[in-house]
Amino acid sequence: MQDDTQEKIISSAMSLIMERGYSSTTTKDIALKAGVNECTIFRKFKGKKEIVLSAMELPEWNPCLSEEDFPYSGDVLSDLLSFSRTYMQKVTPRMVKVSIGLRTPELYPHTADSILKVPAVFKKVLTEYLEKMAGEGKIKESDCESLAMMFLSMNFGFVFLHASFGTNLTQVEKEKYICNSVRVFADGIRKS
Repeated sequence: MQDDTQEKIISSAMSLIMERGYSSTTTKDIALKAGVNECTIFRKFKGKKEIVLSAMELPEWNPCLSEEDFPYSGDVLSDLLSFSRTYMQKVTPRMVKVSIGLRTPELYPHTADSILKVPAVFKKVLTEYLEKMAGEGKIKESDCESLAMMFLSMNFGFVFLHASFGTNLTQVEKEKYICNSVRVFADGIRKS
């Protein structure tokens, strides 16, 4: 459990990393933003890397997707809509910016597994779900892992582009995008 000072340090560090990247963020910058002495950072954490690794354990900085986040009813359109909404509720543009900021070569060996966990969980849930729906004859026989990757990419792509460009690329709102894209996807895989 973090104390108030640790929380300020973590929040400041992660904000700076989203803005500048990991390599361009110094402990001096973090201390200034957090309103603490730089020595305080080293009393609370060993260094910048430990601040980031501590942040990645917190729900504020990690979407913490789990298989339990994706219950389903067996109605393909309703289930996929629910999956998409849950994914985009947890994997926000802010989370994408954090993820991008944590891919620097000096940090990535320590963060790669945690970053990969989110898409891996979503892909696993989708693949197993699509295999079950194919087995029940609700969708066309297909390569379910490829379909899962398409669905994952469709969702991540929207969040990534929103994180990168805000509304400069498109004014389409998240819910409208979910409804339209999921409907087209579901129509393409369901048996007639």
